[in-house]
Formats: sequence, C-alpha cells, structure tokens
Amino acid sequence: MDRLIRITPRFAIHEDELQLSFIRASGPGGQNVNKVSSAAQLRFDLFGSPSLPDAVKHRAIALAGSRLTQDGVIVLTADRFRTQLANRRDAIDRLVALLADAATPPRPRRPTRPTRASKVRRVDSKKHRGGIKDGRSRPQDD
Repeated sequence: MDRLIRITPRFAIHEDELQLSFIRASGPGGQNVNKVSSAAQLRFDLFGSPSLPDAVKHRAIALAGSRLTQDGVIVLTADRFRTQLANRRDAIDRLVALLADAATPPRPRRPTRPTRASKVRRVDSKKHRGGIKDGRSRPQDD
C-alpha cells in the first residue's frame, strides 16, 4: 500500500515518488564512516510529480536553488546522523519543509503612500543638505 507523506493539510506526495539510496558519509568518523553507507540521498522528481499543483512547483524551483538538477529533480543528502534510518527521516523531513514553504503563497504587497510628516521631513533634509553644499562655494561679490 502506498504511504502518503503529508506536506500541508491540502497536499501530500506518495512515498513511491521518492528515490532513496544510501552512500558513504563524508567527514571524520574513522573506520565506521569508511565502511558503512549511512548517508541518505533522496531524489524527488519535482517536474514529474502529479501530486503538486503548478504554482507550488514554480515556488519550489526558486527555493530548491542548487539542489535542483537540470532535469527538475531535487537531490537532498542527509548525513548528520550515524544511522540510515535517522538520515532517511532527516532527508524526508527536509523535503517536506521545502515543499511546505513552497506551498504557502507569498503575501501580496499593499502599496502605501508617504505620510504628510514624512514628506515634510524629506523636503527639510533636502534643504538642509543643499545649504551645506551652498556653504562650500566661494563667497560671491555683490
């Protein structure tokens, strides 16, 4: 049976859309890190996913950055933990967080107008600055 991974209350992806493989982790760790493939590499085909709406996919492209390949596959590598299970869970959690961020649409900007006081302050500062610059010129003979 397919297991659903809930992104938001409205969106979920099927677990079979994820490709998980295990690789050797980098960094210190001695013999254990050299012989145990505990790091998880998760691949998610963003462009080919039928579970996500197009708007979410477009926002996810921007959020994924360098983790997105030319083919539209998000690649996440998790190697913070010593066990495959913990790294697998970490990679899936990071993908869910990325897609949840993409699922929330940006708030539209409401244009505002400057207040009367801010306009007065702006004009006063321009006059003050102009006076400073006028003071740098040579005195004029009348």
